[in-house]
Amino acid sequence: MAIPSATTIIAALADDLPVGIWVARAPNGEFIYANRMFGALMGTAGISEAAVGGYAEPYGIFTRGGEPYPEHRMPFVRALEEKRVVVIDDITIHRPDRSRIDVRAFARPIADEAGVITHVVIAFFDITHEVELARQREISQEREQRTQRLESIGTLAGGIAHDFNNLIFAIKLVAGETLLRTHDARLRADLELIDSVTERAATLTRSLLGFARLGKHRAAPVALDEVITAMRELLARTLVGISLEFRLGADDRGVVVGDQAQLEQVVMNLVVNARDAVQGTGRVVVTTRSVVLEAAPPGSTGSLSPGKVVVFEVADDGAGIAASERERVFEPYFTTKTRGPDRGTGLGLATVLGIVEAHRGAIEIAAGLEGRGTSMRVFLPAGPAIERPATPLISTAHARGTGTILVVDDDQIVRKAVTGAIRQLGYEVLEAGGGEEAVAIYRGSPGKLRGVVLDMIMPGLSGRATYLALRELDPQVRVLLMSGYTMNEEVQAILDLGVRAFLSKPYSMDALARELELLTT
Repeated sequence: MAIPSATTIIAALADDLPVGIWVARAPNGEFIYANRMFGALMGTAGISEAAVGGYAEPYGIFTRGGEPYPEHRMPFVRALEEKRVVVIDDITIHRPDRSRIDVRAFARPIADEAGVITHVVIAFFDITHEVELARQREISQEREQRTQRLESIGTLAGGIAHDFNNLIFAIKLVAGETLLRTHDARLRADLELIDSVTERAATLTRSLLGFARLGKHRAAPVALDEVITAMRELLARTLVGISLEFRLGADDRGVVVGDQAQLEQVVMNLVVNARDAVQGTGRVVVTTRSVVLEAAPPGSTGSLSPGKVVVFEVADDGAGIAASERERVFEPYFTTKTRGPDRGTGLGLATVLGIVEAHRGAIEIAAGLEGRGTSMRVFLPAGPAIERPATPLISTAHARGTGTILVVDDDQIVRKAVTGAIRQLGYEVLEAGGGEEAVAIYRGSPGKLRGVVLDMIMPGLSGRATYLALRELDPQVRVLLMSGYTMNEEVQAILDLGVRAFLSKPYSMDALARELELLTT
């Protein structure tokens, strides 16, 4: 019985190893041996000398970036030159069936008794899973860094917007109050112009606060299809000369839990963005649908959880977004519209992202219509079915009031503006520059005050703490809360404690008159 040679035994063992083995003669790389696993890794089962002679080209060896692997960096060449074991981690194999795997190569030079390298043995390990995990970690880190960068900028923008909002509010109220006292036609026209200007400025500050996510939404079921339907005429006027189509097909009218005003802002910003992309001619399609996702879309930005979602999509057939700009489109003040009367502020998409993330959703940039242009897809968690909302109560604007109102605000300019407006509506007014002063005034005026207009954010005793202290004095105290931020969780928590109403600054004389009438009735 013939005894197998050592070479045969080693070859049989190597064929069963879960590692690809390749052996070549030095210095020319003449193929000597490859085991079965090497053929499986390379996708060339039944490998032979004729099939694998050479280096990068026949083996399909590429860099991670997809370039042919440089010959001078090949494992065989480096092992010869460096005369030591080398480890290479940046190789991707492009197989004949077009599949790809990532490999780690250990190349060991073999020398004879004279120290001359005669062969090189290379072991290949499949590290595709390891590389994919590293890619995902890198993507996650990049997203986290981008989120942190946006949050830091948002904090700054939100602080500036809040202070600016107070100034706009004071101007708006003073203009409104003066308008009630004058019959001079020219002066009235000037005051109405001031009101229009402050309203436009207020829109900008709301965008900044939305981007900063400081103006969080008030959670309420909203039918997205109905929101878009109500905006159809306005959107059509915005896209004059552009083909605008609506394909609204979400389940149960696309109900989500969020703030209707902010969702309207998302719709308008994305449609305006599409209008600018097609530059006056072209096609825009607005779509809604319901889908069930096991995970957020890989290329999306946001905090979407798995489950049923409502997809809102605005697609255009314009020029599309350059690859170099995709990573920056959600950054505040970044805009490609830098010239002419339609020069952008760079806040549109940043505001959209802030609102979408505040609604626990995500946004994705994809190819547009027929593969051209851009599609902006917003994913929002689906909400429970809702009944159609009842018709809201409408009060008569500028109704003359009676009694005394206590105005509490630490900002003197704002306090004076609110005080003047309330007096113009017929009420008597007391002022307090903070929570402690307000409590003292209320304690010293038993039965005299018909209501309190209270700012939410104040140094010392906050709006919430002030309300609780007033409620201790009078469980039936009537409070109208006001804030530079829109309805958020903190505001809702104070309303849940018993505060009668809420106004977001800047508000108009009409809104103030209506809320005071309801407060004192």
